[in-house]
Amino acid sequence: MAPSAQSHSRNHSLLLLQKLLNLRDSASPLTLVLDTIEQSAAPLVREFMGRAKIARSKVIFISFATVRKPRDADIFVRGRGKTLKALKAEIASHCPPPSATAAKTGPSEKVLLIIDSLNPLASSTPQLLSAFLLGIVGPGVSLVAVYHTDVPLVLPKTVNEYEPHPLTILTHLATAMFRVSSLYQAVEKKRAQNRSLPEPEFGLGEGREGVLIGLRRDVPGIVVEMEMRRRSGRSVSEKFVFVPSLPGATLGPGGISLLSDHPLFAAPGDAEAKLTESEEIELMDATFSLGLTEKQRRDREGVVLPYFDAQTDVGSGEGGRILYELGREDDFDDEEDEI
Repeated sequence: MAPSAQSHSRNHSLLLLQKLLNLRDSASPLTLVLDTIEQSAAPLVREFMGRAKIARSKVIFISFATVRKPRDADIFVRGRGKTLKALKAEIASHCPPPSATAAKTGPSEKVLLIIDSLNPLASSTPQLLSAFLLGIVGPGVSLVAVYHTDVPLVLPKTVNEYEPHPLTILTHLATAMFRVSSLYQAVEKKRAQNRSLPEPEFGLGEGREGVLIGLRRDVPGIVVEMEMRRRSGRSVSEKFVFVPSLPGATLGPGGISLLSDHPLFAAPGDAEAKLTESEEIELMDATFSLGLTEKQRRDREGVVLPYFDAQTDVGSGEGGRILYELGREDDFDDEEDEI
């Protein structure tokens, strides 16, 4: 890929992620965030709420696992123990009616709905889950919902075994998906790949009983894999490194960069990228750095290659011929062609 095309692709991916996080132009009415016990989606959810707060959007937090109201939430709705009809009515009471949104508040008025866990709804009422989610999303209302992929889902007996899994339905309905994972684990796997070693296992993949080992905090940030579905049906996928702002710090967005641009994911030969043009030509076909000193480089340039005169035209049209003198250890075969 040409440098200009590569730069354009990188900028396009970053702008698209910014557009999704800022809920700009209703880029994604339904955003699904997939996480695991090894890496929670909480940092990304806080980023959604923080950016909505900066944009003066109303944030409604629907809780199934959160005990206390988040700092950036305007409305806190408890979802456990309520029917879908009652929960939908309570959410609708905090959202402006569609007519009022269009006539009075204008298109700039936005509402962000956050569901901290879809697993209870997917387990209790999987057949009504899609209708419920589509019913609470409307003009000016965007939904960001979290689903824990490694939590076992116990379906009711009324569900037919041939019906699609609730996660399959959610991934089909979502207009954008984010898969979050640990940056530390991704770095360790990348290092193993660079050394041609087996990738290490973390969390549940370790196969150990007791406390999960593998999630470390010494590498700040998380890996976010974005998948955006366009109206044409084409999807755009990219991986990013997201570094959230420190808790208690001044309200502001976190840092975002492409995974390929992160220093911990630099290729082993990237350190030679700053060499001069002549050195780049010399190292183009080399798999390691020659590390020659200036004296060694001058001595190498002064070496006369054997049979160097064969590279010049001797005046009889025989330039380029190979000259070879037999040694005592050579066994000359008369049937061979003359060298």
